[in-house]
Amino acid sequence: MELRGRNTKVIATVGPSCFDSDKLDQLHRAGADVFRINMSHTSHELLADFHEKIRSVEKRIGRPLGILVDLQGPKIRVGSFADGKANLESGSSYRFDLDETPGDETRAPLPHPEIFSSLEPGMPILLDDGRISLSVTEVGADYALAHVDIGGTLTNRKGVNLPEAVLPVAALTNKDRADLEFALELDIDWVALSFVQTAEDLAETRKLIAGRAALMAKIERPPALKAIDQILDQCDGLMVARGDLGVELPIQKVPGWQKEITRAARRAGKPVVVATQMLESMIDSPVPTRAEVSDVATAIFEGTDAVMLSAESAAGSYPREAVAMMHEIARTIETDPNYRSIIDAQRTEPEPTTADAMMAAARQIADTVQTAAIVCYTNSGSTGIRAARERPSVPIVALTPVIKTGRRLALIWGLHCVLTDDAKDLDDMVDRACRIAFQEGIAKRGQKIIVTAGVPLGTPGATNLLRVAYVGGKSPPSDS
Repeated sequence: MELRGRNTKVIATVGPSCFDSDKLDQLHRAGADVFRINMSHTSHELLADFHEKIRSVEKRIGRPLGILVDLQGPKIRVGSFADGKANLESGSSYRFDLDETPGDETRAPLPHPEIFSSLEPGMPILLDDGRISLSVTEVGADYALAHVDIGGTLTNRKGVNLPEAVLPVAALTNKDRADLEFALELDIDWVALSFVQTAEDLAETRKLIAGRAALMAKIERPPALKAIDQILDQCDGLMVARGDLGVELPIQKVPGWQKEITRAARRAGKPVVVATQMLESMIDSPVPTRAEVSDVATAIFEGTDAVMLSAESAAGSYPREAVAMMHEIARTIETDPNYRSIIDAQRTEPEPTTADAMMAAARQIADTVQTAAIVCYTNSGSTGIRAARERPSVPIVALTPVIKTGRRLALIWGLHCVLTDDAKDLDDMVDRACRIAFQEGIAKRGQKIIVTAGVPLGTPGATNLLRVAYVGGKSPPSDS
């Protein structure tokens, strides 16, 4: 993977627009660092096919590529209608119940008995991605009456959103369990869990993963916003899933919550992804709108780890152009005079651990003596993630002998991952770091780099050594 010239990573969703290896290779060369596979639209056979093709691209480029599998999660939908559709008049009363008889202009089947106990008078019910809005007026054990605030035409099997209700619905469905196990057998890198409401929703998924992949919580329901810190404790990263979040929240509140979620993840030192409709117009157009460019820029100014393309790369007419545009926006914003001051203003104090203190010191030394890079030896990935949390102004090179670690770190802000053998001793550690920094085009001869590692070498999460070294020569004692 050649140097991207940016710290923010780009995630591209795969789909009909990039079925073959050559097109996936084009997306990588255009800027994709991680590939997302959406299980809402992907069979196990297709998942295995995409996995094989992505790994073939990875083998050709000789660098780790990340694969993120996005689980579908539960879907709450109305049933069918006698005429295939029904018109809900504004100001009228409407009934939802468990009766499977096809619906009409007065009622609709809602085959989800578990949700009625969660509804209360006054709560909103949103249908068809929020196009139709109702307010609950009465609730029973098997029905709910509602006032139609904003009417419209409702067709079969449209989605239902209940933004103020904490629903007694498990985040992991039977389909998700089967998809998860199949994906883990393929050795994918990240799993994104939908419909997270509380920290407890992550427990079963984490148990099933059993360390075989990193777990990302998708924040798409208002109850999750109240439990962000607890959710962060139970996952490895967050995704701001603005699709459902923009339906369940007043849409004007989404930008503020996006900032809050991003900052919470940065405080916790865990990666955060901003997703949904980032360059939506590029599904059909070779260039985005100015508003979309500003939207992507806002996420990058906030220090998000990655920005994600969905239909733009999966089903659009211009997948390569969309990835290239995301790449260029990130490169340009990160050279903006305002970027560094905004990133630095949000820096938080390191955790009271040796490893965090060492990475904070590495960032400060890099700024003070103007080193060319920070080079981290990392087996588990924790050292690389700690380095990224500091958002240093110089490149971070993550050296690891574990390809699975390199793949997971492909999503993390600023990390340039290189596979290499474990260092034999301290001298080899410094020499290897200098040589790789030079070979990767990150440092020139005579420049300084910072090398961090855990001693004894290879000890996971035990970063306790920091060394300033000269590329092309060993460090003098005063720099150790």
